[in-house]
Amino acid sequence: MCQLLGMNCNTPTDIGFSFAGFRKRGGMTDSHEDGFGIAFFERSDCSNHERSNRDESVNTSTGLRLFHDNRPSHLSPVADLVNNYPIKAMNVIAHIRKATQGQNCLANTHPFVREVWGEQWVFAHNGQMNSEFIKRCQRLQDNGNAAHCQPVGSTDSEMAFCYLVNRLKSSFKTRPDDQTLFNFLTTQCRYLSANGLFNCLISNGKWQLAYAGSLLFYLTRQAPFGEAKLADDDLAINFGDVTTDKDKVTILVTVPLTENEKWQQLAVNECLIFQDGDVIYKDSPSQRKFLTIEEGVAIARAVGASV
Repeated sequence: MCQLLGMNCNTPTDIGFSFAGFRKRGGMTDSHEDGFGIAFFERSDCSNHERSNRDESVNTSTGLRLFHDNRPSHLSPVADLVNNYPIKAMNVIAHIRKATQGQNCLANTHPFVREVWGEQWVFAHNGQMNSEFIKRCQRLQDNGNAAHCQPVGSTDSEMAFCYLVNRLKSSFKTRPDDQTLFNFLTTQCRYLSANGLFNCLISNGKWQLAYAGSLLFYLTRQAPFGEAKLADDDLAINFGDVTTDKDKVTILVTVPLTENEKWQQLAVNECLIFQDGDVIYKDSPSQRKFLTIEEGVAIARAVGASV
């Protein structure tokens, strides 16, 4: 089972502090040694002339910057670049991989990206899809019924993302409103969770969806800002020194990154969408269940994954 890191905020923000701790889990403080990836949605720097010649129906408000490496993130020169090159972004999704299906190679490294209605969608998953789901997806591909989106690599995660994109494209000929889209994505995420262990982050650059099949936590930092200390590194920062009173930044992660802040946990099968650092859509099960980290690890190991 891999680990996820996400950021959603109301102003372009550097994820360097959180990433500095997160990358240590890629082979130093944890055993996720099979590569990492990180995607940044940044505000577009296209000129007004370039914008005027584009179809206004296409999302031109954000650009996507993507980094992958199949080496352990704590040793990766690419991860060094990310830490030393403070990219300010509105949405970020990062992933460190512990391979359970598919070999260690760039094609199998998350996050994955696909075009959906003229938007770039970024997806990262941890967990494990069951064999029956994988067989169904493979039959669809073999029969030519998954033409819009097919996996490039050999992971169950990318297969699940392609399933999700294909369901979207076959169910809606044009982009639905955000509430309809959220309801549909929640239903599909719960279907995927019923067919394996499924935790995911998805972003189109405007919002970020978080779905918890087992473990996922989030933390929203806003004024008055205080000090945060990483659990995986001897590093602390006082966010009051590097923010304004208007800033709002939400961090999402599989297991909390800091040891002196209060993290909120998503319930099992809970789905949230964040925009500008706030929860704008939420769908919780009627009976909310929360796993301990130890219980989440045990579930992952039981299906052949690990944390």
